[in-house]
Amino acid sequence: MKFGIIKERKNPPDRRVVFSPEKLAEARAKFPQAEFVVEASEIRVFSDDAYRAKGFEVTQDVSDCDVLLGVKEVPIDHLIPNKKYFYFSHTIKKQPYNRKLLVAMLHKNIEMYDHETIVKQSGARLIGFGRYAGLVGAYNGFRALGLRDGLFKLPKVETLADFDAVKAELDKISLPNIKIVLTGTGKVALGAKEILDHLQIKQVSDALYLTSQFSEPVYVMADVMEYAKRSDGKVGDKWEFYKDPSGYESNFMPYAKESDVFIAGHFYGDGAPFIFTRDDAKHPDFRINLVADISCDIDGPVASTIRPSTIADPFYGYDPRTESEVAFDAKNAITVMAVDNLPCELPKDASEGFGDMFLEHVIPAFFNGDERGILKRAKITTANGQLTERFKYLQDYVDVG
Repeated sequence: MKFGIIKERKNPPDRRVVFSPEKLAEARAKFPQAEFVVEASEIRVFSDDAYRAKGFEVTQDVSDCDVLLGVKEVPIDHLIPNKKYFYFSHTIKKQPYNRKLLVAMLHKNIEMYDHETIVKQSGARLIGFGRYAGLVGAYNGFRALGLRDGLFKLPKVETLADFDAVKAELDKISLPNIKIVLTGTGKVALGAKEILDHLQIKQVSDALYLTSQFSEPVYVMADVMEYAKRSDGKVGDKWEFYKDPSGYESNFMPYAKESDVFIAGHFYGDGAPFIFTRDDAKHPDFRINLVADISCDIDGPVASTIRPSTIADPFYGYDPRTESEVAFDAKNAITVMAVDNLPCELPKDASEGFGDMFLEHVIPAFFNGDERGILKRAKITTANGQLTERFKYLQDYVDVG
């Protein structure tokens, strides 16, 4: 079986890759029956020569490969018919902007495996860039704080070599006496937590956080059952909430009244209550003045996130009174960081971490009869132009227009 590492062609350019040269060499050693080639790329974080140095063929033509491995969406005119593809297609939530991409894959008899759909039997994701989104998002939040309040100047992550360089920059700053609420307990939130812990910010319990003032920076990690509650007043259940959040409402205002900074690292599901609304943000006791929204759901659970921001221009302000965008450092505004492609800023580390997971969970499935069902669960489209049973719910999305 022949695997091809494809060139990323989406704009803005993404420098990440599924496998670093070192990890690809490890894959070759573990699976000598597999052949790996690399499509030439001038933007990838690892150079073509770095792959050549490990003995890999670098080519302009990957049309003889069986399986093609990428990160972001492949432009329709670059899709090769009758292949197996792995990349983030951004179609499984019926995203309107990528409907034509899914239709094209069906027409071209492509077997599509989305990185998001590579999951355990329980549905938990096996691979992704969540940790790196958390790392960069939290760093960017502190960068915004420093710039806005004239406290310090952190460089952009994209100008730094790797995560070690990020930590070295954080070692140079000192923080004011602020309170930070971090939502979530998954990979994104844990990535953000790494930054908070590196800065030696003290983690405190919910009870202490909500009732006390401190003489040093502190943070609390709020799980879903802390910031959401059952509408009927009964005790909530986390797993019940994940299955059906319709009977729940936000319980975030106690945190909003006690926090200066909100780092949003939660997962937001269909039907879940908003964390804070535009009316909440107008409340005189609403204290949050900076939101690092790593989750970045537009016009969703975090009212101040009215648009995504970019790596080039990562911050804007939200005026709660007018519900409109203002300068990121405007008086009485909430400063917002809502970059929606954060791992792109740390392409080397993100690619290395992603390759670890892909080699552990995905490549073996091609050679062990898919004994864990990983490929079966992940496959969205079939080689004869049909949606798989698991993804039949996308049929109306495909059929629109």
